[in-house]
Amino acid sequence: MFAVNLPEPMLLLSCCAPCSCAVIQHLAHIGLNFTVVFYNPNIRPFEEYEKRRLENERLCAAFDVPFVSLEYDHDRWCQLVTGLEDEPERGRRCDVCFEMRLRRVAQYAEENGFQSVSSVLGVSKYKDFEQVNRAGQRAFQKADLSYMPVNWRKGGLEQIRQVLQKELGLYAQKYCGCRPRD
Repeated sequence: MFAVNLPEPMLLLSCCAPCSCAVIQHLAHIGLNFTVVFYNPNIRPFEEYEKRRLENERLCAAFDVPFVSLEYDHDRWCQLVTGLEDEPERGRRCDVCFEMRLRRVAQYAEENGFQSVSSVLGVSKYKDFEQVNRAGQRAFQKADLSYMPVNWRKGGLEQIRQVLQKELGLYAQKYCGCRPRD
């Protein structure tokens, strides 16, 4: 494990329970004052979104961590990524998606007294950690709080994540969430 120096209270954006389980466990174990937020309007269909939201909520309850779910603004997400449907994973559609989600989370964090925000959007091997950080920098340019670009793949968390997924019987989806042509 590793030590983190994050301004508290912190808001952690979770994309799914499998990606965030080790981070949530670690932050709860070290006693950090944080809340998990679920804002993922990129996920479709809605039934898949609900599965992931409920699994995040269940995970947070297991570690006694506050959980917040923001609105499912899928129509807005679709408008923002129009024309980017053929972009590959890690392409321009991901830039737009990450920034949209992080801007909304920044707004929520400011409105609710959080001092910092981090995310697990870059945990998956299919995502580009630096791309997520660039989106975070853009999203928080005008915010009154900090985006904390912690690499949650390090410090043994990746291995713990894999073990926890099995131990907790977490629902593991077969795709990121973004299906721009469905």
